[in-house]
Amino acid sequence: MISTHWLKRRQPHWLRLEELLADVKRHGLKGLGRNELRELGLLYRQTATDLSAVRADSTSGQQARYLNQLLGRVHNIIYSGQKTTARSVWHFFLHDYPRIFRRLLPYTAAATGIFFAGALIGMALTLSNPEFMRDFLGPSMVATIERHQMWTHSIVGVEPQSSSAIMTNNLSVSFVAFASGIVAGLGTLYMMFYNGLLLGVIGAACWLNNMSDQLWSFVAPHGVLELPAIYIAGGAGLRLARALLFPGALSRRDSLIAGGAEASRLLVGVIPVLILAGIIEGFFSPSGVRIPVKFAFAAALFAAFVLYLWGAGRSNSNSEDASSEAVR
Repeated sequence: MISTHWLKRRQPHWLRLEELLADVKRHGLKGLGRNELRELGLLYRQTATDLSAVRADSTSGQQARYLNQLLGRVHNIIYSGQKTTARSVWHFFLHDYPRIFRRLLPYTAAATGIFFAGALIGMALTLSNPEFMRDFLGPSMVATIERHQMWTHSIVGVEPQSSSAIMTNNLSVSFVAFASGIVAGLGTLYMMFYNGLLLGVIGAACWLNNMSDQLWSFVAPHGVLELPAIYIAGGAGLRLARALLFPGALSRRDSLIAGGAEASRLLVGVIPVLILAGIIEGFFSPSGVRIPVKFAFAAALFAAFVLYLWGAGRSNSNSEDASSEAVR
């Protein structure tokens, strides 16, 4: 049972959190200094632990409701306290998103590893038993590869329509990879592994039929954006799964709210990347540009993308880093 002494000892911390919330309401989250932002994060985590303790006592229902509402207000201010403007969107993509990506990099790395595991298995199965590719890809696609024809020839001449369809498909795959995290991450794991398996089988099939140059010169220009974007979407799905499976001191509902908001921000950042990849895939990848030029373009684009994710948002980030700690 929760003692009166414990409640009196913890109440000043809750009141201080209330004061910080009042300051944020008056001046916005940016009105808090670095130390106050750190204090907000610390108090948020401590209050979440207090809520867990209070919930274990059936006689403390009133305190549990109060703390749950208090934590909900903190969450709403952190994630919904600022109006969306063109300037805030620009700031998000230029400064905030690279930091979010780096902070959640372990999830993206795990999704990438699963994808590559599928790709290696697909290559191994195809190279050891070429009949596997017929069962997996279907006789029509295999016949096209054996005729040394790229199945992408249908894009040429209808680039705008194809580009739109490609964007829609890529966005669908990414959103499904993210949303599938809600089923304990199983859907995300399947999406990552299956798409890796598919690429591995196609890569091996083209290698067996001396079509590697045609395949990879087509994939490289847009793939250096499209594939990492899908890995990131998979990472967002795994972050969602972690919030569901391992809520920690929070209730499962509160953990999903916090983890889902963080995962959603990670996913949102890949939308413009996939749009750009769709344009390149629809217009440039299937074009008659020489193969070395395509690979050079892909290398430059990939270098720029990595530089953005790894280097952007590192300067003047003290208050933003402290703010991000407030939601962990």
